[in-house]
Amino acid sequence: MKPAIITLFTFFTCCWTAFPCQSQELAEEQLSNWGQWRGPLGTGVAPNATPPVRWSETENVKWKTELKGLGHSSPVVWKNYIFVTTAIPTGEAFEDPHTNDKRPGAHDNLPVKQKHKFAIVAISRESGEVLWQTEVHEAIPREGGHYTASLASASPVTDGKHVYASFGSFGVYCLDYKGQIVWEKQLGQMHTKHGHGEGASPALRGDKLIINWDHEEASFIVALNTADGTEAWKQQRDEVTSWSSPIIVKHEGSYQVIAAGTNRVRGYELDSGDVIWECGGLSNNVVATPVFSDGVVYVGSSYESRSVFAINIEGAAGDVTGTEKVLWKNEQRTPYVPSPLLYDGTLYYLRHYQGILTRLDAKTGEETIGPFRLAGMRDIYASPVAADGKMYFVDRTGVTLVVSHIEIPRVLGLNRLDDELSATPALVDNQIFLRGKRFLYCIE
Repeated sequence: MKPAIITLFTFFTCCWTAFPCQSQELAEEQLSNWGQWRGPLGTGVAPNATPPVRWSETENVKWKTELKGLGHSSPVVWKNYIFVTTAIPTGEAFEDPHTNDKRPGAHDNLPVKQKHKFAIVAISRESGEVLWQTEVHEAIPREGGHYTASLASASPVTDGKHVYASFGSFGVYCLDYKGQIVWEKQLGQMHTKHGHGEGASPALRGDKLIINWDHEEASFIVALNTADGTEAWKQQRDEVTSWSSPIIVKHEGSYQVIAAGTNRVRGYELDSGDVIWECGGLSNNVVATPVFSDGVVYVGSSYESRSVFAINIEGAAGDVTGTEKVLWKNEQRTPYVPSPLLYDGTLYYLRHYQGILTRLDAKTGEETIGPFRLAGMRDIYASPVAADGKMYFVDRTGVTLVVSHIEIPRVLGLNRLDDELSATPALVDNQIFLRGKRFLYCIE
């Protein structure tokens, strides 16, 4: 019999097992960097990192760099380079601010008071110095976004030679490591639900960059050629607004693009864009990004209805809704804004965007103990990350809770910074990179 919610508030010492690499085919260089949203495995895990447990404004901060503008995009790290995106207000304020173009149902949104410059910033990992800042576009936004959002919420992605960034309605860009624009692509104007803004990050594999474009008008998913930004393929999607990012996985010798949406979760052939399989079961306002391992996709949502489930994509074809391909399903405490964390056969997720943690056996969906209350945590928009037997949960008040990856998780550290943290952290080597509203921190 499972107990009621267990509160994690006391500091303990514990031991843990090392995380076995889930993708032996990834190059060591990829595994040792954080080149994309959710890390090298796309699961929130850094298999080679050993980040710190304790820090504050005066302890274990290697450097702290002020950032111009505002962005909730996560930092990506490759060797000595850290890349972030930002949107910088510019020019005089409007006498009559825009109000998200009066989108239907608009509420809790930021008014558009100025033009914005959209920029990609490269920062030295060693010193925290801004190496370059390239402003790629300037425009008056038609949507200001939700008051908790930003105009630069999609994380960039890098292959070690170029950095790719999507600003949605304001363009997709490829830059070299000197900050020079190699190409740009305009995909149109998004009309997001309630004018709440944009946020899906791009996915990269080989010569293709994947952009998911779910909104209130004609939705689609597109593959851009990384060499020049031309379209390799484009597929229309019967979907409304989502903020979930696509992932690219290798299964049965070929690559699939997996994208979650209200009507269906779909698997596309990376080379052609053809739909391989699809599965219904999520709600409106899909935000959380799927995770994948060992032939199984894990998806979840929590808005008008709650659902988290596992899809076995081995041999999956056509509509697999309600079939044996759905291995298990749970309707309790499901994720909304933060994406799930898949760590060594265990699936973790937070209730909505609150500090209630569920821990499931990924294969069976069984919850042997819990749930757990993350004491001291408030609104959590960043997705959890993990390394070296430790999990990191970040909230918008500047608190990071470090918790052990064991059957009954124990608190290892509760750390506070004088900033607002909405972006998901990056873990590399013995460092954690935390992007706040004002600063980028390197904790070591």
